[in-house]
Amino acid sequence: MDNLQIIIEKILARERIDINEGLALFRQADLLTLASLANRKRFYYHPDKVITYVVDRNINYTNICASGCRFCAFFVTKDMVNGYIISKQDLFDKIAETIDLGGTQILLQGGMHPDLEIDYYTDLLTCIKDNFDIHIHGFSPPEIDFIAKKSSLSIAQTLSILKEAGLSSVPGGGAEILCDDIRQKISPDKCSSEEWLEVMRQAHKQGMRSSATMMFGHVEKDPHIFEHMDKLRRLQDETHGFTAFIPWTFQPDNTKISVKKKTSVEYLKVLAMSRLFFDNIDNIQASWVTQGDKIAQTALFFGANDMGSTMIEENVVASAGVDFMLPKEELIRLITRAGFEPCQRDCYYNLL
Repeated sequence: MDNLQIIIEKILARERIDINEGLALFRQADLLTLASLANRKRFYYHPDKVITYVVDRNINYTNICASGCRFCAFFVTKDMVNGYIISKQDLFDKIAETIDLGGTQILLQGGMHPDLEIDYYTDLLTCIKDNFDIHIHGFSPPEIDFIAKKSSLSIAQTLSILKEAGLSSVPGGGAEILCDDIRQKISPDKCSSEEWLEVMRQAHKQGMRSSATMMFGHVEKDPHIFEHMDKLRRLQDETHGFTAFIPWTFQPDNTKISVKKKTSVEYLKVLAMSRLFFDNIDNIQASWVTQGDKIAQTALFFGANDMGSTMIEENVVASAGVDFMLPKEELIRLITRAGFEPCQRDCYYNLL
């Protein structure tokens, strides 16, 4: 029995594969083999044919950011005329519209504004909770790390204060690739991989769940992808706090990184490998935001069991020239036509 077949047999026996085995499978197995294995494992974790989605809105409270990541087309510096901090009226209007459209949560993220300390964020959260009954999924680890340093607080203190003010869960953004040699090339002024993981560790310790993400297709190599996933898997073994894993491809337009976009086949291979590698994260999300509706539909046969958000509003990926839109009705149609049952969920993957 050759090495590839040994790895496949381990997966079929529901045994954990390590980094080297994952990398070998990724490089040696053909696309349909990966699809078959990932689809089989998806149905082991989710025996029914339900595909979930969430109705929410991505609200960016500011586009001013001190980090200046080379892959980001959304940020501006403090001195640029098109910089903004959202007004409370605009924020409230966006939330009210989200609720009117059946939304159950907001994804609240922004740039790392050099002048904002923790009082700004607690006021933002308190005002939302005082006026709306909606789940706040907000502030990715780099934002929380930045707020903590700016306010001379520990990560644990910062999370506790934000949670008390109304923060319910933490999005997995800002992970990119959790390898510091890569982070130094694409986002040298943002938190390290260990700092990112520590924010999530502390959030989980305080009872807040989070998603985990990976942005690939920039300057990383194949081994970095598996190092990234291994770090997430190790933390999940420790805390059990991740609800889902969401890989997506880097979109290079309007950024400072000039590379060829990853193909849909390359995306589907990584998606399938994420299902095969993670034996402790139940939900794998398809990325229609970067891939479009047809590839997201195809992803349902490559291990994905969730279609993510209807994204009533999305600005960051759109800034890189990708503006796929998918209304709730179209999302439901895509899921149904693929032979699955669409079900709306909340942030914790409870069906509504």
